[in-house]
Amino acid sequence: MYCTHTDHAHDHRSMMTRVELACAERGLRFTDLRRRVFELIVDSQKPVKAYDLLEHVRRHGTGPAAPPTVYRALDFLVTHGFVHKLEALNAFVPCPHPDAGHGAGQFLICERCHSVVEFDADVLADRIVLQAQAQGFAVRRHVVEVYGLCAACRS
Repeated sequence: MYCTHTDHAHDHRSMMTRVELACAERGLRFTDLRRRVFELIVDSQKPVKAYDLLEHVRRHGTGPAAPPTVYRALDFLVTHGFVHKLEALNAFVPCPHPDAGHGAGQFLICERCHSVVEFDADVLADRIVLQAQAQGFAVRRHVVEVYGLCAACRS
């Protein structure tokens, strides 16, 4: 899971620090709005939708609140691997290792509690790329979302 209640404050600080350092190392601007959108995603205990982010930014007066500005902040965060977009849910979750470069995302998503676990499945990712290449297709990115029940919800 990308965070739990017991380690949330430490995890938030750690993730924020790693994103700030990654931006500095890569020469990226981590603007106030990008920072606030990232914080909102990290603070959420479940995947968060862009509309909910926009509403929060509007209510709390964190800079411009027009939809394009929030979507640009989300595009920045996704492009640089700081957050992931869950395609089927059209929602966003923080990347547990935002300072590491990676292109593929594989997620286990609980249908009951909405917890999300990002996992590495390099063999699966490699297989997808090989199958695509065999069809003459150039993979730009891919996301694998597996839905079911987490251990806590199953018991």
